[in-house]
Amino acid sequence: MIEVQGLTKRYGPVEAVKDVSFSVGAEQVLGFLGPNGAGKTTIMKILTGYHFPSEGSALVDGVSVQEDPVEVKRRIGYLPESVPLYGDLTVDEYLGFIADARLIPQAERKKAVDASLEACGLRAYRSKRIETLSRGYKQRTGLAQAILHDPPILILDEPTSGLDPNQIIEIRSLIKELGKRKTVILSTHILQEVEAICSQVLILNEGRIAAQGNPEEIAGTMKGGDTWELLLKGADAAAVRDKLFRIGGELAVGAVNSRDGGLVEAGFFIPGRDGDSLVGERIFDWAVAEGLKILGMTRKKLSLEDIFVKLTREERTSKPPAGEPPAGGEGADKPLARQGEDQ
Repeated sequence: MIEVQGLTKRYGPVEAVKDVSFSVGAEQVLGFLGPNGAGKTTIMKILTGYHFPSEGSALVDGVSVQEDPVEVKRRIGYLPESVPLYGDLTVDEYLGFIADARLIPQAERKKAVDASLEACGLRAYRSKRIETLSRGYKQRTGLAQAILHDPPILILDEPTSGLDPNQIIEIRSLIKELGKRKTVILSTHILQEVEAICSQVLILNEGRIAAQGNPEEIAGTMKGGDTWELLLKGADAAAVRDKLFRIGGELAVGAVNSRDGGLVEAGFFIPGRDGDSLVGERIFDWAVAEGLKILGMTRKKLSLEDIFVKLTREERTSKPPAGEPPAGGEGADKPLARQGEDQ
């Protein structure tokens, strides 16, 4: 549905996006994740036909954003971070205005408006003036306008920004449901949002792709092995550490600590690409050979937060000159946040 090749965008001397390539298939939800100025908003504006790339190409449902941006807009539903709502209109009147702007035929408008109201849970609010709605229902109204013309692709910039926890859960659920029948790209600064909604992740840093895939694939690529934690019985901490070192030179031993009841906690890293069952068998065989009892065994994975920090921890090496737009383009990205922190 979306094919991006060698995408580059410059604002004067500032290179906001640098040789970015990725693709998104039908009924996939792709999350853009990145720190301030990573280029997420710029890429979304290019995909929606509001900016043109300096180099490279972007195809949306087979249509080039450079050659036919109007047709691209017909195939995309776009929810910018600051939703352009008219507070003095009712929800019905606003969606009627959007239907007119979208050139939806008069005979089909009522059906289109009713369908978007139903999908976004707004039927009971259709006669309410937008200025009287809560932030969550204003966001629902923004989503309703984005899906009004039933586009195959949705692009959502910070769709849960500023919402309370209950509203966030509702909007996430709605986006996840839409992702079952549409291609969705969303940007966010909330790590749990990506984990809860997205089937694929694209981590951006300084305008470049730092990693892409699902979180498990990225973690596996970065780690090149498995981290394990064991709860053992049969020897003290010093003896267990000595036994661990004897598994082989490839083993990286972490903390080994004594616990009450003659138990020992041990953490270590085993490089390699073995499947879970093979690694588990290796550990079990080692424990039996050393006369140890395994009371607990846990394989630990890198969290999305671990991945993000590892990929983006280096300080930015370049700053935009005074007067130039930030590397993220218009509506520059905000710092990464965990859910519940100020956005």
